[in-house]
Amino acid sequence: MNKTHVTVLEIDSKAIIHNYHYFKSKIKPTTKFMGVVKAFAYGNEAVAIAKILEKEGVDYLAVAFIDEGIALREAGINKPILVLHPQTETLHHLLTYQLEPNLYSFRILNQFIEVIKTAKLNNYPIHVKFNTGLNRLGFKPTDVDEVISILKNNSELHLTSIFSHLVASEDLNERAFTQNQIDSFKKLSDQISKELNINPIRHLSNTSGVINYPDAHFDMVRVGIGLYGFGNDTEETSKLKLVGTLKSRISQIHTINPGESVGYNRGFISSETIKSATIPIGHADGIHRNLGNKVGYVTINNQKAYFLGNVCMDMIMVDVTNIQCEEGDEVFIFKNQENVEDLASRSNTISYEMITGISQRIPRKLIN
Repeated sequence: MNKTHVTVLEIDSKAIIHNYHYFKSKIKPTTKFMGVVKAFAYGNEAVAIAKILEKEGVDYLAVAFIDEGIALREAGINKPILVLHPQTETLHHLLTYQLEPNLYSFRILNQFIEVIKTAKLNNYPIHVKFNTGLNRLGFKPTDVDEVISILKNNSELHLTSIFSHLVASEDLNERAFTQNQIDSFKKLSDQISKELNINPIRHLSNTSGVINYPDAHFDMVRVGIGLYGFGNDTEETSKLKLVGTLKSRISQIHTINPGESVGYNRGFISSETIKSATIPIGHADGIHRNLGNKVGYVTINNQKAYFLGNVCMDMIMVDVTNIQCEEGDEVFIFKNQENVEDLASRSNTISYEMITGISQRIPRKLIN
């Protein structure tokens, strides 16, 4: 990445280590830990974070797509990697890079069997997902008998794990729904284990599941957003550390006189003499346009500087009338979880979108 850009996302290695061990402390020593590093590790830096997790002893890594797994392998990551959403057209790449597929439908299961048979391999590790309520990916519980039959008749496959995904583990008002998911998953996984006479890894809990449902930890947990500093409520989040800090610098300061405007379409027209600061980050970098016109803010010298006018593609302008600052001074777009969640709320979105939406043209810098 370009290292001359003054806008940078600092990746705190100590923060990822802290968060990893925080969630490890919530599970039994025998329970495995899968670190989810899809989507550039939730907008951070997948390779750097995967290397840290590997060094700390993570059992598994998870990515969404095959190309994400390939990038980790080419960077020297050796831990098992689960590909959560492989596509049929590129299944052969799994073999080249020793990636383990989630087989979530009869179409992809049967096509992967053909790929394995063509390659003349045996006992290739696979993972099978069941849909217990999210209605996104996975076999139906009523498919379990047919899945068992296929696995019995294809020794080319080794069922490494069975898993599902909780729908509302962060919402305690949905306890009955979540408990029904847990019970359904336990029933179908017990049947598979018994009829195939094997003990595959069972995993169901995401970050909120780890926190709220100890009975759903099973053999492994999958932690995504929690690794990057966000729990399922304010109290849990306060125990975690933000991994990515987004910062920049003031490019230029203008004096805006009464009647003068700032930005495209004269989005802001001043009624008094003010000062504006221009910062080199914009909607091409993941700054939502609906943060414009004093909705969003950055932090300069520990004070909030609110956006003036519309967010531009590569720049934002902020009000620094009452802030002691100079051109070249440091600017924080966000430096803690509260900043991220507040800006996400002001953008009518969630923290996930706020951090994963940071453009890849912004350099990532590993610190600590």
